[in-house]
Amino acid sequence: MDIVLWLFVVGLVLAAWAYSRWRHSYWSSLGIPTPPSLPFLGHIHKQLSLTQNRWDYFDEVYYKYGGATFCGMYEIFRPVLMIGDPDILKNIFVKDFDHFVDRRQFLAEEGSLTNEMLGNKSGDEWRALRAVMTPTFTSGKMRGMFPLISDKADDLVSFTLKEAAKKPYVDMKVNFGRFTMDTIASCTFGIECNSFKEEEPEFAKWAESFFSFSFIRTLKFTIINISPRLFNFLRLKLETSGTKFFERVVKQTIAVRKRGQRRGDYLDLLLDAQASHDQHTTKSTSIKSNTTSETSNTDNHSDNDSLSVVPSKQVLTDKSIVAQSVLFLIAGYDTTASTLAFASFLLAKYPVHQQRLRQELQQMVQEHGDITYQGIMEAKFLDACVMETLRLYPPGTFGERVCNKTYKITGTNVVLRPGDLVTIPIWSLHHDPRYWPEPEVFLPDRFLPENKTNIRSFTHMPFGMGPRNCIAMRFALLEAKVALTKLLLKAEIHLRSCHEELKLEPSPFLLRPDGGVNLVVSPLTAKTN
Repeated sequence: MDIVLWLFVVGLVLAAWAYSRWRHSYWSSLGIPTPPSLPFLGHIHKQLSLTQNRWDYFDEVYYKYGGATFCGMYEIFRPVLMIGDPDILKNIFVKDFDHFVDRRQFLAEEGSLTNEMLGNKSGDEWRALRAVMTPTFTSGKMRGMFPLISDKADDLVSFTLKEAAKKPYVDMKVNFGRFTMDTIASCTFGIECNSFKEEEPEFAKWAESFFSFSFIRTLKFTIINISPRLFNFLRLKLETSGTKFFERVVKQTIAVRKRGQRRGDYLDLLLDAQASHDQHTTKSTSIKSNTTSETSNTDNHSDNDSLSVVPSKQVLTDKSIVAQSVLFLIAGYDTTASTLAFASFLLAKYPVHQQRLRQELQQMVQEHGDITYQGIMEAKFLDACVMETLRLYPPGTFGERVCNKTYKITGTNVVLRPGDLVTIPIWSLHHDPRYWPEPEVFLPDRFLPENKTNIRSFTHMPFGMGPRNCIAMRFALLEAKVALTKLLLKAEIHLRSCHEELKLEPSPFLLRPDGGVNLVVSPLTAKTN
């Protein structure tokens, strides 16, 4: 009996192993290279590791296993195609976008706030929501927000110089986090966080908690990646206490706005869109009611049925407005703060570029009489410094698209099926010496107008590309440029002794400095000025 049981167990293990081998032969059967994988797990243990950065693993795949063109990977048994060829990426992001409209969805339990966020929407729902939100970030809106951003940047500089007078160095990552939280909250929701007046600012503290990836939290993301059904069966939740905090704040603000207080900001735009849709729905329902009444007085029902108007689905429910607001607060806080921290480190490390940028900014003030929106937009070297920072340290080190229609990759025999996932190694593209000579060196001149033609399309995409790029890109760039301008016109920044290299926080998702960015900050002297 023991031998029979043993043989049964061995047979079961062999059958499972053979099944795993078969499922992991999908890419090789198409002639596509695949890096070494583990039975059953595929490559997911590499992607969600807490000890190895995802971008480092993707970099290995990019150079060793064909990822610079394309290669196959597996998340458990789900096929994933890494694509690093810029020409193929152009087709996926733009030319054939209708085949790759969606991103990976993290759909949690029904009613979850996460499910309502723009990044989690797909198909027509995404299109409708994106169309409603896009007008918030036009040039006109950015110009109107400029004074508020400028005021918060003044608070940043004043606070930093006061700290610098008391301490040998200042953690600029923390200070930029205070700035971005105050700016986003003020410009988009009319909320005054007062982060520079509190020793431990509450808003920034809760936002920061969202980006702490413990083993348990990473495990939750792993489970929802593998099986959303299992995730919901186990009654797990993605939302943190920080998410709940911001949800309460936004709900309170919406209640105030609905009582008549207006600021013409992001939140008001969403509420106006909701009200406009409600009016349209009421009108459509009235038309349908009148049509039905008329048809009851005639024998020709079929002719009148064609006049009925069916109300369209509500795009912006109260829950959806809360979700977009929380997303903007949390995501905008960290990505821009980290970019500013990286930029300040690089400018401290390369003082020649720092001084060159300062001279451009001083000339801008002389020409415009002050720091103005127009002047910021015309500052070419400022733009180049920010773009080069985003090349070296893209907030998102990879991108993803889900194939929603059968798609043949141009010039190959590779066919993607609906549901197949495409991964884009943004970090690797940004550091590939084929596209960027001396890729690890901070060289802002690459992005000056006269040199931009040398940049190959789809090798620099810190905000994504195509119709599904970052909707708040203009806001983030303006924020970063104003903060750097104000800081460099008032202070010099230098590297702290024995801290010439920057460490990156181990994370499966976002790129963040590890241990802060500690810089020596000194007031700008008259001689330097």
